[in-house]
Amino acid sequence: MNTQIDSNYTPDALIVGGGIAGLQSALDLADQGLQVLVVERQSSIGGHMIALSKVYPTLDCASCITTPKMSAAAHHPNIQILTNTEVEAIESRDGAHQVRLLQKPTYVNFDKCIGCRLCEYACDTEYPDPFEEGLGAVRAIAVPFTNAIPQKAVLDAAHCGTCGTCARVCPTGAIEFDQQPRHLTIRTDAVIVASGFQLNAVTVKPQFNAHRSRNIIAPITLERLLAPHGPYGRVLRPSDGKMPSSIAFVQCAGSRDESIGVPYCSRVCCMYSIKQAMLLSGALPLADITIYYMDIRAFGKGYEQFYQNAKAMGINFVRGKVARIHPVDGGDLAVQVESTENAETPMEPRRHDLVVLAQGMIPGWMPADSTPVACASDGFVATPALTAPTATTAPGIFVAGTAAGPKDIVDTIAEAGSAAMQASQYLYQKRSALVAV
Repeated sequence: MNTQIDSNYTPDALIVGGGIAGLQSALDLADQGLQVLVVERQSSIGGHMIALSKVYPTLDCASCITTPKMSAAAHHPNIQILTNTEVEAIESRDGAHQVRLLQKPTYVNFDKCIGCRLCEYACDTEYPDPFEEGLGAVRAIAVPFTNAIPQKAVLDAAHCGTCGTCARVCPTGAIEFDQQPRHLTIRTDAVIVASGFQLNAVTVKPQFNAHRSRNIIAPITLERLLAPHGPYGRVLRPSDGKMPSSIAFVQCAGSRDESIGVPYCSRVCCMYSIKQAMLLSGALPLADITIYYMDIRAFGKGYEQFYQNAKAMGINFVRGKVARIHPVDGGDLAVQVESTENAETPMEPRRHDLVVLAQGMIPGWMPADSTPVACASDGFVATPALTAPTATTAPGIFVAGTAAGPKDIVDTIAEAGSAAMQASQYLYQKRSALVAV
Protein backbone atom coordinates (compact mmCIF):
# COMPACT_ATOMS: atom_id res chain seq x y z
CA MET A 1 0.00 0.00 0.00
CA ASN A 2 2.08 2.87 1.28
CA THR A 3 5.46 1.27 0.57
CA GLN A 4 6.99 -2.09 -0.28
CA ILE A 5 7.76 -2.84 3.38
CA ASP A 6 7.04 -6.41 4.41
CA SER A 7 7.65 -8.56 7.47
CA ASN A 8 11.21 -9.31 6.35
CA TYR A 9 12.20 -5.69 6.88
CA THR A 10 14.07 -5.41 10.19
CA PRO A 11 14.82 -1.79 11.15
CA ASP A 12 17.15 -0.98 14.00
CA ALA A 13 14.41 1.10 15.65
CA LEU A 14 10.68 1.52 15.20
CA ILE A 15 9.00 4.77 16.20
CA VAL A 16 5.32 4.84 17.10
CA GLY A 17 4.01 8.20 15.88
CA GLY A 18 5.02 10.66 13.18
CA GLY A 19 4.47 13.91 15.07
CA ILE A 20 7.21 16.35 16.00
CA ALA A 21 8.60 14.00 18.70
CA GLY A 22 8.65 10.96 16.41
CA LEU A 23 10.22 12.89 13.55
CA GLN A 24 12.95 14.38 15.74
CA SER A 25 13.80 10.97 17.20
CA ALA A 26 13.81 9.40 13.73
CA LEU A 27 16.13 12.03 12.29
CA ASP A 28 18.53 11.83 15.24
CA LEU A 29 18.78 8.05 14.90
CA ALA A 30 18.94 8.02 11.12
CA ASP A 31 21.76 10.57 11.10
CA GLN A 32 23.79 8.03 13.09
CA GLY A 33 23.41 5.51 10.29
CA LEU A 34 20.63 3.50 11.93
CA GLN A 35 17.65 2.19 9.98
CA VAL A 36 14.37 3.62 11.29
CA LEU A 37 10.72 2.82 10.62
CA VAL A 38 8.15 5.50 11.54
CA VAL A 39 4.58 4.27 11.98
CA GLU A 40 1.83 6.91 11.79
CA ARG A 41 -1.89 6.18 12.10
CA GLN A 42 -2.97 9.30 10.19
CA SER A 43 -2.65 9.85 6.44
CA SER A 44 0.24 12.29 6.88
CA ILE A 45 3.12 12.75 9.25
CA GLY A 46 3.36 16.04 11.17
CA GLY A 47 1.05 15.34 14.10
CA HIS A 48 -0.80 18.13 15.87
CA MET A 49 1.92 20.71 15.25
CA ILE A 50 1.36 20.91 11.50
CA ALA A 51 -2.19 22.16 12.18
CA LEU A 52 -1.10 25.03 14.43
CA SER A 53 -0.85 28.62 13.29
CA LYS A 54 2.10 29.81 15.41
CA VAL A 55 4.05 28.65 18.44
CA TYR A 56 4.69 30.45 21.72
CA PRO A 57 6.49 32.41 23.03
CA THR A 58 8.26 33.42 19.81
CA LEU A 59 5.13 33.40 17.62
CA ASP A 60 7.11 31.63 14.89
CA CYS A 61 5.18 29.91 12.11
CA ALA A 62 4.41 26.32 13.19
CA SER A 63 4.43 24.98 9.63
CA CYS A 64 7.80 26.60 8.98
CA ILE A 65 9.26 24.50 11.80
CA THR A 66 7.41 21.26 11.14
CA THR A 67 7.39 21.00 7.35
CA PRO A 68 11.21 20.90 6.95
CA LYS A 69 11.40 18.05 9.48
CA MET A 70 8.62 16.22 7.67
CA SER A 71 10.44 16.62 4.37
CA ALA A 72 13.81 15.65 5.85
CA ALA A 73 12.34 12.45 7.32
CA ALA A 74 10.52 11.57 4.10
CA HIS A 75 13.69 11.95 2.00
CA HIS A 76 16.19 10.46 4.46
CA PRO A 77 17.72 7.25 3.06
CA ASN A 78 17.66 5.60 6.49
CA ILE A 79 14.00 6.33 7.29
CA GLN A 80 10.95 4.44 6.08
CA ILE A 81 7.47 5.77 6.83
CA LEU A 82 4.19 3.89 7.08
CA THR A 83 1.10 6.10 7.28
CA ASN A 84 -2.48 4.91 7.84
CA THR A 85 -0.97 2.25 10.09
CA GLU A 86 -1.81 1.37 13.68
CA VAL A 87 0.24 -0.50 16.27
CA GLU A 88 -1.80 -3.43 17.55
CA ALA A 89 0.72 -4.91 19.98
CA ILE A 90 4.38 -5.03 20.95
CA GLU A 91 5.81 -8.32 22.19
CA SER A 92 9.33 -8.73 23.55
CA ARG A 93 11.11 -11.94 22.61
CA ASP A 94 14.76 -12.90 23.04
CA GLY A 95 15.86 -9.31 23.57
CA ALA A 96 14.03 -8.04 20.48
CA HIS A 97 10.55 -6.67 19.89
CA GLN A 98 7.88 -8.03 17.59
CA VAL A 99 5.59 -5.15 16.63
CA ARG A 100 2.23 -6.13 15.13
CA LEU A 101 0.90 -3.51 12.72
CA LEU A 102 -2.40 -3.00 10.94
CA GLN A 103 -2.01 -1.13 7.67
CA LYS A 104 -5.38 0.30 6.68
CA PRO A 105 -6.40 0.49 3.02
CA THR A 106 -6.16 3.85 1.27
CA TYR A 107 -7.56 2.44 -2.00
CA VAL A 108 -4.68 4.21 -3.77
CA ASN A 109 -1.43 2.53 -4.75
CA PHE A 110 1.15 4.92 -3.35
CA ASP A 111 3.86 3.57 -5.61
CA LYS A 112 1.80 4.57 -8.64
CA CYS A 113 0.24 7.78 -7.33
CA ILE A 114 2.09 10.89 -8.54
CA GLY A 115 0.13 13.39 -6.45
CA CYS A 116 -1.39 15.14 -9.47
CA ARG A 117 -4.75 15.48 -7.64
CA LEU A 118 -6.77 14.90 -10.82
CA CYS A 119 -8.87 12.37 -8.90
CA GLU A 120 -9.58 15.00 -6.24
CA TYR A 121 -10.59 17.62 -8.80
CA ALA A 122 -12.91 15.15 -10.57
CA CYS A 123 -14.64 13.87 -7.43
CA ASP A 124 -18.02 15.49 -6.74
CA THR A 125 -18.56 14.06 -3.23
CA GLU A 126 -17.62 16.27 -0.28
CA TYR A 127 -17.75 15.90 3.50
CA PRO A 128 -16.53 18.02 6.47
CA ASP A 129 -12.75 18.23 6.43
CA PRO A 130 -11.28 16.62 9.58
CA PHE A 131 -8.02 18.56 9.20
CA GLU A 132 -10.00 21.81 9.29
CA GLU A 133 -12.00 20.58 12.29
CA GLY A 134 -15.09 20.26 10.11
CA LEU A 135 -15.09 23.94 9.13
CA GLY A 136 -14.17 23.29 5.50
CA ALA A 137 -15.00 20.55 3.01
CA VAL A 138 -12.81 17.88 1.46
CA ARG A 139 -13.45 15.50 -1.43
CA ALA A 140 -13.98 11.79 -0.82
CA ILE A 141 -10.61 11.19 -2.46
CA ALA A 142 -7.97 13.83 -1.80
CA VAL A 143 -4.49 14.63 -0.59
CA PRO A 144 -5.10 15.11 3.18
CA PHE A 145 -4.01 18.77 3.24
CA THR A 146 -1.81 21.19 1.33
CA ASN A 147 1.57 20.34 2.84
CA ALA A 148 0.83 16.72 3.74
CA ILE A 149 3.60 14.16 3.47
CA PRO A 150 3.28 11.87 1.63
CA GLN A 151 1.59 13.93 -1.10
CA LYS A 152 -0.61 11.02 -2.05
CA ALA A 153 -4.36 10.86 -2.45
CA VAL A 154 -6.37 8.85 0.07
CA LEU A 155 -9.90 7.62 -0.56
CA ASP A 156 -12.36 7.72 2.33
CA ALA A 157 -14.55 4.67 1.79
CA ALA A 158 -17.19 5.95 4.23
CA HIS A 159 -17.95 8.92 1.95
CA CYS A 160 -17.12 7.49 -1.49
CA GLY A 161 -20.04 7.35 -3.91
CA THR A 162 -18.39 4.46 -5.84
CA CYS A 163 -18.98 6.26 -9.13
CA GLY A 164 -15.56 5.33 -10.48
CA THR A 165 -14.75 8.82 -11.75
CA CYS A 166 -11.44 8.95 -9.88
CA ALA A 167 -10.28 5.70 -11.48
CA ARG A 168 -11.18 6.93 -14.95
CA VAL A 169 -9.20 10.18 -14.66
CA CYS A 170 -6.14 8.74 -12.87
CA PRO A 171 -3.26 8.82 -15.40
CA THR A 172 -1.28 6.05 -13.69
CA GLY A 173 -4.03 3.60 -12.73
CA ALA A 174 -3.30 4.07 -9.04
CA ILE A 175 -6.89 3.64 -7.78
CA GLU A 176 -7.40 0.18 -6.27
CA PHE A 177 -10.93 -0.30 -4.95
CA ASP A 178 -10.15 -3.87 -3.87
CA GLN A 179 -7.44 -3.00 -1.32
CA GLN A 180 -7.77 -4.85 1.99
CA PRO A 181 -6.32 -4.23 5.45
CA ARG A 182 -2.85 -5.68 5.78
CA HIS A 183 -1.29 -7.19 8.90
CA LEU A 184 2.47 -6.92 9.39
CA THR A 185 4.84 -8.07 12.12
CA ILE A 186 8.10 -6.13 12.24
CA ARG A 187 11.09 -7.28 14.27
CA THR A 188 13.21 -4.51 15.75
CA ASP A 189 15.72 -4.08 18.55
CA ALA A 190 14.44 -0.73 19.87
CA VAL A 191 11.09 1.04 20.02
CA ILE A 192 10.36 4.69 20.76
CA VAL A 193 6.76 5.46 21.71
CA ALA A 194 5.98 8.96 20.44
CA SER A 195 2.25 8.48 20.08
CA GLY A 196 1.38 11.99 21.22
CA PHE A 197 -1.86 13.11 22.78
CA GLN A 198 -5.45 13.87 22.05
CA LEU A 199 -7.72 16.51 23.54
CA ASN A 200 -10.79 15.53 25.48
CA ALA A 201 -14.09 16.49 23.89
CA VAL A 202 -15.55 19.98 24.27
CA THR A 203 -18.69 18.20 25.49
CA VAL A 204 -16.89 16.54 28.42
CA LYS A 205 -18.52 19.07 30.79
CA PRO A 206 -22.27 19.17 30.09
CA GLN A 207 -22.69 22.42 32.03
CA PHE A 208 -20.81 24.22 29.24
CA ASN A 209 -23.46 23.20 26.67
CA ALA A 210 -21.00 22.76 23.80
CA HIS A 211 -23.44 20.27 22.29
CA ARG A 212 -25.96 23.10 21.92
CA SER A 213 -23.82 25.74 20.23
CA ARG A 214 -21.31 25.69 17.38
CA ASN A 215 -19.84 28.86 18.83
CA ILE A 216 -18.29 26.96 21.74
CA ILE A 217 -15.15 25.65 20.11
CA ALA A 218 -12.00 23.69 20.79
CA PRO A 219 -8.58 25.43 20.80
CA ILE A 220 -7.42 23.43 17.77
CA THR A 221 -10.47 24.76 15.90
CA LEU A 222 -9.35 28.30 16.70
CA GLU A 223 -5.85 27.39 15.50
CA ARG A 224 -7.31 26.57 12.11
CA LEU A 225 -9.32 29.82 12.07
CA LEU A 226 -6.15 31.76 12.86
CA ALA A 227 -3.96 29.93 10.35
CA PRO A 228 -3.30 31.83 7.09
CA HIS A 229 -4.00 28.58 5.23
CA GLY A 230 -7.13 27.88 7.28
CA PRO A 231 -10.65 27.21 6.03
CA TYR A 232 -11.82 30.84 5.77
CA GLY A 233 -8.62 32.87 5.55
CA ARG A 234 -9.83 34.93 8.52
CA VAL A 235 -11.54 34.48 11.88
CA LEU A 236 -15.28 33.93 11.50
CA ARG A 237 -17.84 32.52 13.90
CA PRO A 238 -18.74 28.92 12.89
CA SER A 239 -22.51 29.21 13.31
CA ASP A 240 -23.19 32.15 11.01
CA GLY A 241 -19.91 33.50 9.59
CA LYS A 242 -20.06 36.59 11.78
CA MET A 243 -16.78 38.28 12.67
CA PRO A 244 -16.68 37.91 16.48
CA SER A 245 -16.39 41.03 18.58
CA SER A 246 -16.23 39.44 22.03
CA ILE A 247 -14.25 36.24 22.62
CA ALA A 248 -13.88 34.34 25.88
CA PHE A 249 -11.26 31.75 26.80
CA VAL A 250 -12.23 29.31 29.55
CA GLN A 251 -9.19 27.80 31.27
CA CYS A 252 -9.11 24.38 32.93
CA ALA A 253 -12.19 23.39 30.95
CA GLY A 254 -10.89 19.87 30.42
CA SER A 255 -8.30 19.31 33.14
CA ARG A 256 -7.71 19.78 36.88
CA ASP A 257 -11.09 18.17 37.45
CA GLU A 258 -11.49 14.74 39.03
CA SER A 259 -15.14 14.60 37.97
CA ILE A 260 -14.08 14.10 34.34
CA GLY A 261 -11.15 11.83 35.13
CA VAL A 262 -8.46 14.42 34.40
CA PRO A 263 -7.21 15.62 37.80
CA TYR A 264 -3.84 16.81 36.48
CA CYS A 265 -2.82 20.10 34.86
CA SER A 266 -2.27 19.89 31.10
CA ARG A 267 0.54 22.46 31.36
CA VAL A 268 0.10 24.05 27.93
CA CYS A 269 -3.44 25.46 28.18
CA CYS A 270 -2.56 28.80 29.78
CA MET A 271 0.16 29.54 27.29
CA TYR A 272 -1.63 28.48 24.12
CA SER A 273 -4.69 30.47 25.18
CA ILE A 274 -2.54 33.55 25.75
CA LYS A 275 -0.91 32.99 22.36
CA GLN A 276 -4.29 32.66 20.65
CA ALA A 277 -5.60 35.75 22.43
CA MET A 278 -2.61 37.75 21.21
CA LEU A 279 -3.10 36.50 17.64
CA LEU A 280 -6.81 37.33 17.84
CA SER A 281 -5.95 40.81 19.04
CA GLY A 282 -3.96 41.29 15.86
CA ALA A 283 -6.56 39.70 13.58
CA LEU A 284 -9.52 41.49 15.23
CA PRO A 285 -8.16 44.76 16.66
CA LEU A 286 -11.56 45.96 17.89
CA ALA A 287 -12.56 42.70 19.59
CA ASP A 288 -12.89 42.38 23.35
CA ILE A 289 -10.88 39.34 24.49
CA THR A 290 -11.22 37.85 27.98
CA ILE A 291 -9.40 34.92 29.59
CA TYR A 292 -11.15 33.36 32.59
CA TYR A 293 -8.55 31.52 34.62
CA MET A 294 -7.97 29.77 37.94
CA ASP A 295 -4.16 30.14 37.88
CA ILE A 296 -1.77 31.27 35.16
CA ARG A 297 1.02 28.73 34.84
CA ALA A 298 3.85 30.34 32.86
CA PHE A 299 6.73 28.06 33.78
CA GLY A 300 9.06 28.11 30.75
CA LYS A 301 11.77 30.44 29.54
CA GLY A 302 10.22 33.72 28.44
CA TYR A 303 6.70 32.57 29.33
CA GLU A 304 6.10 35.05 32.16
CA GLN A 305 7.14 37.94 29.92
CA PHE A 306 4.83 36.56 27.22
CA TYR A 307 1.98 36.69 29.76
CA GLN A 308 2.85 40.25 30.78
CA ASN A 309 2.97 41.29 27.11
CA ALA A 310 -0.55 39.95 26.65
CA LYS A 311 -1.84 42.04 29.56
CA ALA A 312 -0.08 45.10 28.15
CA MET A 313 -1.89 44.53 24.83
CA GLY A 314 -5.22 44.97 26.59
CA ILE A 315 -6.31 41.34 26.90
CA ASN A 316 -8.58 40.99 29.93
CA PHE A 317 -7.62 38.41 32.55
CA VAL A 318 -10.43 37.55 34.98
CA ARG A 319 -9.63 35.25 37.88
CA GLY A 320 -12.61 33.01 38.41
CA LYS A 321 -14.03 29.59 37.68
CA VAL A 322 -16.58 29.34 34.89
CA ALA A 323 -19.58 27.45 36.25
CA ARG A 324 -21.92 27.42 33.26
CA ILE A 325 -22.23 28.56 29.68
CA HIS A 326 -25.70 29.09 28.17
CA PRO A 327 -26.58 29.82 24.54
CA VAL A 328 -28.70 32.94 24.21
CA ASP A 329 -30.36 34.78 21.35
CA GLY A 330 -28.45 35.50 18.17
CA GLY A 331 -25.98 32.66 18.74
CA ASP A 332 -24.27 34.49 21.59
CA LEU A 333 -23.25 32.86 24.86
CA ALA A 334 -23.80 33.82 28.50
CA VAL A 335 -20.83 32.87 30.67
CA GLN A 336 -21.50 32.49 34.40
CA VAL A 337 -18.31 32.97 36.43
CA GLU A 338 -17.72 32.24 40.09
CA SER A 339 -15.06 34.53 41.52
CA THR A 340 -12.20 32.75 43.28
CA GLU A 341 -11.05 36.00 44.90
CA ASN A 342 -14.35 37.23 46.36
CA ALA A 343 -16.80 34.37 46.70
CA GLU A 344 -19.31 36.53 48.58
CA THR A 345 -19.89 38.78 45.58
CA PRO A 346 -21.39 36.79 42.69
CA MET A 347 -20.43 37.94 39.21
CA GLU A 348 -23.09 38.76 36.67
CA PRO A 349 -23.21 36.55 33.56
CA ARG A 350 -21.05 37.96 30.79
CA ARG A 351 -22.07 37.82 27.16
CA HIS A 352 -19.69 36.74 24.42
CA ASP A 353 -20.21 35.70 20.83
CA LEU A 354 -17.44 33.06 20.76
CA VAL A 355 -16.10 30.85 23.56
CA VAL A 356 -12.93 28.75 23.42
CA LEU A 357 -12.61 25.87 25.89
CA ALA A 358 -9.10 24.97 27.03
CA GLN A 359 -9.36 21.20 26.73
CA GLY A 360 -7.13 18.82 28.61
CA MET A 361 -4.47 16.55 27.16
CA ILE A 362 -5.21 12.84 27.41
CA PRO A 363 -3.16 9.90 26.10
CA GLY A 364 -3.07 9.45 22.33
CA TRP A 365 -2.43 5.69 22.35
CA MET A 366 -3.24 3.07 24.94
CA PRO A 367 -0.85 0.10 24.85
CA ALA A 368 -2.55 -3.28 24.46
CA ASP A 369 -2.49 -5.80 27.30
CA SER A 370 0.22 -7.76 25.48
CA THR A 371 2.45 -4.69 25.26
CA PRO A 372 5.21 -4.67 27.89
CA VAL A 373 4.93 -0.92 28.41
CA ALA A 374 3.21 0.08 31.66
CA CYS A 375 1.07 3.16 32.07
CA ALA A 376 0.91 5.53 35.01
CA SER A 377 -2.31 6.29 36.87
CA ASP A 378 -3.09 9.13 34.43
CA GLY A 379 -2.96 6.76 31.45
CA PHE A 380 0.27 8.12 29.97
CA VAL A 381 3.31 5.87 29.52
CA ALA A 382 5.06 5.35 32.85
CA THR A 383 8.66 6.57 33.20
CA PRO A 384 9.90 5.00 36.46
CA ALA A 385 13.56 6.08 36.29
CA LEU A 386 14.09 9.62 37.59
CA THR A 387 17.52 9.77 35.97
CA ALA A 388 16.20 8.56 32.61
CA PRO A 389 12.94 10.40 31.84
CA THR A 390 12.49 8.66 28.49
CA ALA A 391 12.94 5.10 29.78
CA THR A 392 9.91 2.83 30.26
CA THR A 393 9.29 -0.31 32.27
CA ALA A 394 10.40 -2.45 29.30
CA PRO A 395 14.08 -2.73 28.24
CA GLY A 396 14.64 -1.42 24.74
CA ILE A 397 11.40 0.57 24.67
CA PHE A 398 11.61 4.32 25.19
CA VAL A 399 9.09 7.17 25.24
CA ALA A 400 9.20 10.75 23.98
CA GLY A 401 7.00 13.80 24.06
CA THR A 402 3.41 13.89 25.21
CA ALA A 403 3.12 10.10 25.16
CA ALA A 404 4.69 10.34 28.63
CA GLY A 405 2.52 13.23 29.81
CA PRO A 406 1.45 16.78 28.97
CA LYS A 407 4.24 19.11 27.87
CA ASP A 408 4.94 21.87 25.38
CA ILE A 409 6.74 21.70 22.04
CA VAL A 410 10.11 22.80 23.43
CA ASP A 411 10.18 20.02 26.03
CA THR A 412 8.78 17.53 23.50
CA ILE A 413 11.64 18.11 21.05
CA ALA A 414 14.22 17.95 23.86
CA GLU A 415 12.77 14.66 25.08
CA ALA A 416 12.73 13.27 21.54
CA GLY A 417 16.47 13.87 21.28
CA SER A 418 16.97 12.23 24.67
CA ALA A 419 14.94 9.18 23.65
CA ALA A 420 16.95 8.84 20.44
CA MET A 421 20.20 9.02 22.38
CA GLN A 422 19.06 6.40 24.89
CA ALA A 423 17.86 4.12 22.10
CA SER A 424 21.20 4.56 20.31
CA GLN A 425 23.15 3.70 23.45
CA TYR A 426 20.94 0.67 24.05
CA LEU A 427 21.54 -0.60 20.51
CA TYR A 428 25.29 0.01 20.76
CA GLN A 429 25.57 -1.81 24.09
CA LYS A 430 23.47 -4.70 22.87
CA ARG A 431 25.53 -5.19 19.73
CA SER A 432 28.82 -4.78 21.61
CA ALA A 433 27.72 -7.57 23.95
CA LEU A 434 26.91 -9.81 20.98
CA VAL A 435 30.32 -9.14 19.42
CA ALA A 436 32.02 -9.94 22.73
CA VAL A 437 30.23 -13.29 22.89
